[in-house]
Amino acid sequence: MAVCARLCGVGPARGCRRRGAAREQRRGGGGDSEPDTDTDPEEAGGGGGASAEDDELTERIECARPAPHPAEVGPNGRAPMSLLELPPELLVQIFGSLPGTDLPSLARVCTTFRRILRTDTIWRRRCREEYGVCENLRKLEITGVSCRDVYAKLLHRYRHILGLWQPDIGPYGGLLNVVVDGLFIIGWMYLPPHDPHVDDPMRFKPLFRIHLMERKSATVECMYGHKGPHNGHIQIVKKDEFSTKCNQTDHHRMSGGRQEEFRTWLREEWGRTLEDIFHEHMQELILMKFIYTSQYDNCLTYRRIYLPPSSPEDLIKPGLFKGTYGSHGLEIVMLSFHGRKAKGTKITGDPNIPAGQQTVEIDLAHPLQLPDIENLRDFSELSRIVLEVQEQVRREEQEEEQRREDEDRFQQAATSPAAQPQGGEGAEGEETASGAERAAQDKAPASQPFVLPMGVISRNEDYPRTCRVCFYGTGLIAGHGFTSPERTPGVFVLFDDDRFGFIWLELKSFSLYSRIKVSFQNAEAPSREAFDEMLKNIQSLAT
Repeated sequence: MAVCARLCGVGPARGCRRRGAAREQRRGGGGDSEPDTDTDPEEAGGGGGASAEDDELTERIECARPAPHPAEVGPNGRAPMSLLELPPELLVQIFGSLPGTDLPSLARVCTTFRRILRTDTIWRRRCREEYGVCENLRKLEITGVSCRDVYAKLLHRYRHILGLWQPDIGPYGGLLNVVVDGLFIIGWMYLPPHDPHVDDPMRFKPLFRIHLMERKSATVECMYGHKGPHNGHIQIVKKDEFSTKCNQTDHHRMSGGRQEEFRTWLREEWGRTLEDIFHEHMQELILMKFIYTSQYDNCLTYRRIYLPPSSPEDLIKPGLFKGTYGSHGLEIVMLSFHGRKAKGTKITGDPNIPAGQQTVEIDLAHPLQLPDIENLRDFSELSRIVLEVQEQVRREEQEEEQRREDEDRFQQAATSPAAQPQGGEGAEGEETASGAERAAQDKAPASQPFVLPMGVISRNEDYPRTCRVCFYGTGLIAGHGFTSPERTPGVFVLFDDDRFGFIWLELKSFSLYSRIKVSFQNAEAPSREAFDEMLKNIQSLAT
């Protein structure tokens, strides 16, 4: 603002910044649904708001108008190099290229700037460039809603909930993508395809939507159930957490009672009826999930998740995959790379291994050489190869632990211990980098025949019959309620860029994973550290 003031010839003696700072101190906390501390665009151009915060900001702009600039009074004393000498249409173009969050400061410079910032062309451009709104915003004039209203009361106000989220639904989790869709903000719940069709596209349904019906405030509507949109509420708890509440849960009920609700849910969730499911244990799991998830009535808490960052050294592009999990059906797994390791973290889960847990871990430093196709059919032969590598990994871990203990003793005895940890960390980093390089070398384009050993169960028999490379890995298994969890040996099988599999030796079962080919918006992690912290948080919540 100070720069703009100098360009316009407004000196510090005018006191506009001082008055603005005083009003900032008198201003109370934000509304209960927006914890943001950024300057609100509602200030630029005046207008009503959606909360007490908006009303205070509006009063602050309307009542504390800056004194007229000398250039507005007459030619005498006008600064020769002033932005006010530019044509208004050019100022509109300049202001429209600035971030919307900077415009309120600009509005406080002088009355001319404030008047120009009422131009809807500026806010139409900000809506398009910052949030991708490509609708014909001129149609809003019919309802009396301006583009500035759309920006300030809808897009900017709810920007913190855009992106990928995981709902807190006990062990089941989920995947929610909140996006700007036209003049709406919509929360889409993504569901895996019906079991066992892992290569089919994802299904999705709306859980809530937010739109601007009038100038006063944005409207939140619950989309759960089969009776159309109805009144809802969104509470932004903090930057990476928000909650939804339905205020009319009677819209979720069906005339046929719980039986009709269950059969409708079963058709949507599994694409079949209960009579089609002959496995008694599977019927129990399905009924349990319906009872557990339906009690929430779309009153949920969501926590932000990020897509994993990628690196040129990665075996394949990391991301989200659909995977088969026996009687539990298809589940969503996030594949990420961490030096010599690759991890598969559950985004959706089940009563045995809940969402947030690390379902598989791949040791990229230990590739497996599979036997020829005839010997591969023999489960005992594959088991022998895997167990030999498992023993090798154990020996290496023991040697590494002994090496670290020796280094600790050496550091304690050293005369300058401060310099020693740096060397140790560097050596460990080199090992991680070299492990990643070995993994990159192993991803050769040549393929080899692949077939599941006899006795290994697969929900989907339509798996690829050739693979690129295999690695030793471990899979997490547990009893009902995540009791007695343990990591057991297995085989990671890379088929191509979009599909991989995992053979669970102890369970004698095979899971096939297929990439989710959806371009999720606002889902990139701001840093590697932020992604690692997110993984740690969702795993601790699951535990």
